[in-house]
Amino acid sequence: MMLADHLSTEIQSSVTVEYLNASGQAMKRKVIRNSFMSLGRNELRELVLQVSDGKLQQKFVLKQIKLFTRFIQDGKASIVLNPDNVQLLISNCPSDKLKLFMRTLLIKHEAGKKEKPVNDRTRLLSGLPRTFETISPVQKKDVEQANEMRARVNTETPVKGKGLGLRGVNGVNRCQKKRARTASSENCLVADLRPSKKPTLTMPKSLTLSTEQSLVLNTVLSGKNVFFTGSAGTGKSYLLKRIIGALPPKSTFATASTGVAACHIGGTTLHAFAGIGSGKAPLDQCIELAKRPGVRQHWVSCRQLIIDEISMVEGEMFDKLEAVARAVRGRDEPFGGIQLIVCGDFLQLPPVTNASSQTKFCFQARSWRKCINLTMELTEVRRQTDKAFISLLQAVRLGRCTDEVARKLLLTGNHKIERDGILATRLCTHKDDVELMNERRLQQLPGDGRCYDALDSDPVLVKTINAQCPVNEKIQLKEGAQVMLAKNLDVARGLVNGARGVVVGFEGAGKPLPKVRFLCGVTEVIKPERWVFKGHGGIYLTRQQLPLKLAWAISIHKSQGMSLDCVEISLARVFESGQAYVALSRARSLEGLRVLDFDPKVVKANPYVLQFYSRLQKERALLQMTIDPYLAGKEN
Repeated sequence: MMLADHLSTEIQSSVTVEYLNASGQAMKRKVIRNSFMSLGRNELRELVLQVSDGKLQQKFVLKQIKLFTRFIQDGKASIVLNPDNVQLLISNCPSDKLKLFMRTLLIKHEAGKKEKPVNDRTRLLSGLPRTFETISPVQKKDVEQANEMRARVNTETPVKGKGLGLRGVNGVNRCQKKRARTASSENCLVADLRPSKKPTLTMPKSLTLSTEQSLVLNTVLSGKNVFFTGSAGTGKSYLLKRIIGALPPKSTFATASTGVAACHIGGTTLHAFAGIGSGKAPLDQCIELAKRPGVRQHWVSCRQLIIDEISMVEGEMFDKLEAVARAVRGRDEPFGGIQLIVCGDFLQLPPVTNASSQTKFCFQARSWRKCINLTMELTEVRRQTDKAFISLLQAVRLGRCTDEVARKLLLTGNHKIERDGILATRLCTHKDDVELMNERRLQQLPGDGRCYDALDSDPVLVKTINAQCPVNEKIQLKEGAQVMLAKNLDVARGLVNGARGVVVGFEGAGKPLPKVRFLCGVTEVIKPERWVFKGHGGIYLTRQQLPLKLAWAISIHKSQGMSLDCVEISLARVFESGQAYVALSRARSLEGLRVLDFDPKVVKANPYVLQFYSRLQKERALLQMTIDPYLAGKEN
C-alpha cells in the first residue's frame, strides 16, 4: 500500500513569512503556528503556493525559487521566492510529508520552465476570475520535462568568468555552490538546484506499507496508545521510521532502550530523554531530577513518546517513568496524557538485570494495561523468503525445538558458506569475545594496517557518541580484513546495513580509502558517512567515519536490526531466553547459516512472555469474532 498521493501536494506545518529588503534582511514577518500549504495553479496556469491559516489565504506565484532543506529530517525547510523577495520558513512538519512536498515542488517548478512565463501586462489584462486548483501529484511526463530543461541548462552553462557567470545562471554564488556539492544528498534537496551541472531528477519515492503496517500507522495517527510487536524481520523498524516521519517533530520524541537502537531511528536513549539517570533512585528523587529546567521542557512539550526495543526495558522502570510523567506534567491521566507508541518483541532480548533479581518485563508493570490502549502484531516476515526457514524460526521463537528443527540446525554445521574470500561472521553472546576475535584475526593478516579516525562534532562527548553510533571512533583495516556495512548506502545494489565484504585494496591520493568486494557482487570504494543523533538536552551530535566494522565476529546485541548474508553461530554460551532466536533470525537464509555446538536446551522462551502472547492471541480472536458478524450485517 502506498502512502496517499495528496501528501506530496499539501502539508500542515508552522510557517513564518518574511518580506526581505534588497540586502536579504527581513523587514516584516508573519508567523502562522498552524498553516496549511498547498501547491496549485492559478487562472493563468502558473505554479502557485497557497498558505492558509484556516481563515485567510496568501498566494505566491513561484517564478524563481531557491530551496534550502538541510534540516528536512527535523521537519524544517525554507523557500526563497524571487523577484518578490519573500522567504517562507517551514517548521514542525512531519519529515516524510515535507520531503515529498519539496520534491514535488522542485519537479513541478523545473518542468514548468518549458512554458513561456506570463508577463505582468498579460496578467493584468487577462480579465479571468482568480482561481486556485490543487496541482496533481508528480507524473512521469513532469519528470521528463524537468530533466529536459535541466539538460538544456547543462549544455548552456557558460564558462566561469564569462557571460552571466555562476550567479546569473543558477541564482547562487560560488560559495553556495561549494556547500551544495558537499551537502548530503540524503538531507539536502537544494543540491538538486545548485550545481552548474544539474543531476537527473527521478520520480518521488513512494513509501510502501503492507496492510498490517498501514493499519498500525493509521491507529497511531488517530491518537491511540499503541504497542505493536512482531517476530524478527517483519519490518518493525521500517514502520517505526514511517510513524516518526508522519508525526510533528516538535512534540514527538523518539527513544529506544539502547543507544544503537536509538541511532537506527534517529532518536535518543529512553534514559537520556527521561533525565533520571539509571532510574534506580527512589521515585521522589527521580521526579526532582526530571523537574530540572532542560529535562522538564522535554516532558512538558512531549505529546507523542516513541519507545523502541521495549523488551529490554524493565517493568519497574516503566512504572517509574509513568509516575514521573504524571508528576512533572501535572496531569493525572496515564503517562501524564502523553501518547505512547511502543515497539518490540518480548520473545527477543529481555531486560539486563542482576543475576540475583528476577526479570520483570514491561507488560508485567502495574501501569502497562492502563497506558496501552491497543496491541497490534505484524505477521508478514520480510527478511527471509524461504517458508521452511521462517517456520523453523517461528518454532525457535516460541522455545520449541522439535526433532525436525534440531536436525535442520545440526545439518547447517556442515554448510560451506564462505565465498569469494568472504568468511562467515561469528555471532557471539559476549562482547569481550567479539573484540578479542576481531583484533586477533586482524593482526594475523600480513602487511601494515591503516587507521581511520572519526570526526566528531564534540570530542568531549565521545562516550555519548560511542554509545549511540554503530561505528567506532577508530577503525583499523588491512587488505583481507573481513568487514560489514553499518549503514544503508544503496539498497538497490545490495549495499545495506549488515552487507558482508572483504577489503581488497586501498585507493586515492592522500589517505587512501578502502576498496571492498561485497557478497552481493559489488566492489566499491567506501567513503566516510555522517551519523546524526541527539544527545542530552536535545543537542545534536554527529560522527563522520567509514561506515564499516570488522566482521569476523559481532555480538548478538549489536546484530539486532541487521540482516546478515553469511553467519556462523556458536550457541554454547547462550544464557538468556530469546538469545538463540535473535542470533538465528539474523540470517537471510538457511543456506547462509552455520550453527556450531548446537544443543536443543538453548532454545528457550520465557514462560511469562509465552503466556502474555497467548493471551493476546485469544483477545484478538475474540475481537475478530465480534467484528466479523457486525461487518456481515453492515454488508447485508
